[in-house]
Amino acid sequence: MSEASGKPQNTAAFYGQAVASFSVAIAATAIGIFKLQADAWVRAFLAIAVLYLVTSSFTLAKVIRDRQDAARTTYNPFEKL
Repeated sequence: MSEASGKPQNTAAFYGQAVASFSVAIAATAIGIFKLQADAWVRAFLAIAVLYLVTSSFTLAKVIRDRQDAARTTYNPFEKL
């Protein structure tokens, strides 16, 4: 009998690529803000804006995922717990 649960799962390579991409994007943005020829308060404002954007993006992704999970849950007596 197959041990596959039928739920889609990401591969380790896909997960690694997503983490690497996120890390490079955050690092590039941080370096860009640090090297910006502007006053310290302008750089600080931009850094806080980026942090707010990142946290709200994670929250939005979680809300969308939770809504999709709630919409697709159906009773399946043969599904492995």
